[in-house]
Amino acid sequence: MTDRILVFDLDGTLSDPFVGIFRSMNYALSSHDYLPRSEAEIRTRIGPPLEATIAEFAETDDQEVIQRLVDTYRERYFAVGYAENQLYDGVIPTLTQLQDSGVKLGICTSKHPRAAALVLEEFGLSEFFTFLSGAEKATSKATQLQALLHEEQIDGNAIMIGDRAIDLQAAKANSLRCAGVLWGFGDSQELAAEQPDYLLEKPGDFLTLAG
Repeated sequence: MTDRILVFDLDGTLSDPFVGIFRSMNYALSSHDYLPRSEAEIRTRIGPPLEATIAEFAETDDQEVIQRLVDTYRERYFAVGYAENQLYDGVIPTLTQLQDSGVKLGICTSKHPRAAALVLEEFGLSEFFTFLSGAEKATSKATQLQALLHEEQIDGNAIMIGDRAIDLQAAKANSLRCAGVLWGFGDSQELAAEQPDYLLEKPGDFLTLAG
């Protein structure tokens, strides 16, 4: 047994959500008479809160407009987009080994908690995680980790694992160690700039964090 706690981002860390996000984003934009965005434009913006990305694409800070677009995006994502994810190779066997070794596993994602729960359930991941922190409204991941610490879901020995700079910055803001993964949506330069405690090359490398 171990007292290690590993906190995982979801998109770009455990699963590749690109197809569902791409289709749902352009569904929302087109439904409200905005031009659809290219794969490249959307790919580079996976990770931050949805509201921030939609505000950027719609070129507006009008909260009512942003919320209408978010609601339309989620209309499609909750119906079919969540199922358009694809797990990265090796995720389930690695999580199984971590769970069997007594490591506590949790999720901290910028996704709406319902969306995250749908993904976890669809791909057989729910059983591995003892907590799920999602964001019903736009909030920083640093605030989410702070709440997990306050609720004693995690402690100062937890490691935050993610594919974007915001994951690593959130960990550092809470004096937690962090691991960047090189198979998601953040490149090696973005991650290295945050000086993570670990850089992982494949999901099997999660095992090196088991303590």
